[in-house]
Amino acid sequence: MFQKSIGWCRRNMPTRESVETNRLLRPVAHRVMEPGLWRFNRRSVPRGVALGMVAGFLFPVAQIAIAALFALPFRANVPVAALTTFITNPFTTPFLWYVAYRIGSWMLRSDAPAITQPVTEAATGWLQWLTGALDWLWAQGPAFGLGLIVLTSACAILGYAGSALGWRLWIARKWRHRHMSKRV
Repeated sequence: MFQKSIGWCRRNMPTRESVETNRLLRPVAHRVMEPGLWRFNRRSVPRGVALGMVAGFLFPVAQIAIAALFALPFRANVPVAALTTFITNPFTTPFLWYVAYRIGSWMLRSDAPAITQPVTEAATGWLQWLTGALDWLWAQGPAFGLGLIVLTSACAILGYAGSALGWRLWIARKWRHRHMSKRV
């Protein structure tokens, strides 16, 4: 399973050549093509993970482009930042938004009931239901916004720490195998 996901990542990861040929990026190609942004090292990979999480959680559209733009000033790995945005997708986003809403309503100590008006067949009933739903969403916006910021921050910090720890363990394993091969 892990090998399949690594293979998928390698096949779908943007390459330097694909970015260089993109007509939209030509004005900033000199900045985007900086080799440090495309190298995998212990500093740039965790930064890319954290920035990809932020872009993926906070921006529902153009996540990859936003993550790549975020990676430039922070000197993060561009492919990792772009790939990390896939943590939010049509399957995970509703769950994450629900968790964000629950966190925000818990922090604000507001627990509004769900919309209780039944949907009727008549146009006026449907319009009333839609108006009620929009009023409910407007009232719950602060809870959702606060929860989304808290969830994004927590996931970005955990993603940064987890990828830094994973990088460290991977390098330690490589050193251990290198040391063992020299003994034999």
